[in-house]
Amino acid sequence: MADAHAKKHDYHLVNPSPWPFVGSLSAFILAVGAVLYFHDSGPWVMLIGLMGVLYTMVSWWRDVIIEANSGDHTPVVQLHHRYGMILFIASEVMFFVAWFWAYFDASLYPGEAIQFSRTELTGGHWPPDGIETFDPWHLPLINTLILLTSGTTVTWAHHALLEDNREELKWGLILTVGLGALFTVFQVYEYQHAAFGFSGHIYGATFFMATGFHGFHVIVGTIFLLVCLLRAINGGFTPKQHFGFEAAAWYWHFVDVVWLFLFVVIYIIGAGTPAAH
Repeated sequence: MADAHAKKHDYHLVNPSPWPFVGSLSAFILAVGAVLYFHDSGPWVMLIGLMGVLYTMVSWWRDVIIEANSGDHTPVVQLHHRYGMILFIASEVMFFVAWFWAYFDASLYPGEAIQFSRTELTGGHWPPDGIETFDPWHLPLINTLILLTSGTTVTWAHHALLEDNREELKWGLILTVGLGALFTVFQVYEYQHAAFGFSGHIYGATFFMATGFHGFHVIVGTIFLLVCLLRAINGGFTPKQHFGFEAAAWYWHFVDVVWLFLFVVIYIIGAGTPAAH
């Protein structure tokens, strides 16, 4: 009788889980709380929803790790996880396409864009008169080198994992997490010394939305890799089963590529004349 009900396929049929419902409810509370907060009703409802979302994320992913360690993630399941991660990164690409589109639209047709600005910006060129842009060959170049180096260290960690070299895996992840944190520190420093603000004109809005969302993704990727580091320290991942780490590495390389586009388009091409720095 037991043999008749034995698993005879490579797919994973998940057990009933409370997290889809709890996550949906928490996201709803977060959205309603954000609306209330924007209308000066206090942040408490929003914070309750945020805590619920974070708790769902930690608990749900913990269950996924338990399922992987129990042998439920067969090669077929792992392949489908990779398909899912590829689609997720594709959706993230389209997310950034929107901000690049906004920047290109404003920079290619600056006369119309500047006309609707609320500050005294003049001229039919980009960047507008009155905007002092960043020198791309100073802090932006340093941040570019930091991210490119972090892409190298995470690749080093991946190859170390494939060779079952636990020590190099840990050091590769430590360096990657440290470089990601350093990038964030420099980005915050850059924002603090910007000669223009977010509101009032199209240049600041497009600049901070594009680079700011990238910075948010760097923070998320750093946390992602930090969790992988903690799992590696605790003996997690094997050369044949390490999708959690592989997904984090893919995400980090995506963040690297987006920054290269930002650096070339916004910091170099959109910098204007050197006298404006």
